[in-house]
Amino acid sequence: MTSQALNQSIVSLDIARLGPYLAERIPGFGRLVSADKFAGGQSNPTFLLTTDSGRYVLRRKPPGQLLKSAHAVDREYRVMAALADTPVPVPRMHHLCEDESVIGSVFFVMEFLEGRIFWEAVLPEIGPEDRRAVYDAMNATLAALHDVDPQAVGLGDFGRPGSYYERQIARWSEQYRATETTPLPDMDALIAWLQENQPADDGMVSLVHGDFRHDNLMFAKDAPRVIALLDWELATLGHPFADLAYQCMQWRLPSKGAFRGMGDVDRVALGLPVEEEYVASYCERRGLPGIPHWSFYLAFAFFRLAGILQGVYKRALDGNASDPERGVRMGETVPLLARLAIEEIEGRALR
Repeated sequence: MTSQALNQSIVSLDIARLGPYLAERIPGFGRLVSADKFAGGQSNPTFLLTTDSGRYVLRRKPPGQLLKSAHAVDREYRVMAALADTPVPVPRMHHLCEDESVIGSVFFVMEFLEGRIFWEAVLPEIGPEDRRAVYDAMNATLAALHDVDPQAVGLGDFGRPGSYYERQIARWSEQYRATETTPLPDMDALIAWLQENQPADDGMVSLVHGDFRHDNLMFAKDAPRVIALLDWELATLGHPFADLAYQCMQWRLPSKGAFRGMGDVDRVALGLPVEEEYVASYCERRGLPGIPHWSFYLAFAFFRLAGILQGVYKRALDGNASDPERGVRMGETVPLLARLAIEEIEGRALR
């Protein structure tokens, strides 16, 4: 498939073929009128389906040559379907299609929800009191997710329990090397440090989201209440602190540029929680005394995100990213992520 054909298949769907297929499989689906790609998103292209009976969301694996185990929309479908009757808010799943002949790749269709997504960690759209409430709702959602018993919801085989960090470091190191475009000494040093400084396995296993951050949560339009946790492509069985540290990167990432974090703002003045407070709330909700080896978990979070974004960058250069221009911008942040991880490691050595 040519680069032009790849880009066209990413941004459009053949509704003449897709509509009748879904009408036969989703009760009340009706006639498909349009399929419009949502802006943003780098991994799995996502579309708003409008029918004469309502709206739905379609999420597909991108076409083209992909890394092994990446873009697993079938896993996204499975985990959200399993969480339907738990305290973790997810959209209703309607249909999984593993027949690639329908639109050119595996896809699933889920419920369309009306709500708010906050694209910046400082939450400029709302006031200080609501900001604190929004972060508390995020915290409660994360704790609820990690309290789910994977066996009880049919996800006991959703990943390999134990040795999570060992396996993740190996996986993302391999994928980083497979997509590396320019030598990066900080990344080399980070990989070596993580391999040598893994904490002993403490036996904690939970369902982890893998990309838990403010813009993967949908909130009610009129309240600081989470109505959906989205984008489950990286979900697996793993260590719960991976999700917590991943979100806490926002406290270190800059507020301007690609990430829109809150590392350079006055969090207290803006009504945002400080990292220590956020971590303490999570521990209280889950009955934990605290989190040892916190610098390791943070360094790992930066490393893993760098590995993910390096893959996004390579796909953008190859012409099969969902949003190529944004893919290039995000890929160019990999050196920053590696540097922040090294600074965390070096700061730990001085403390």
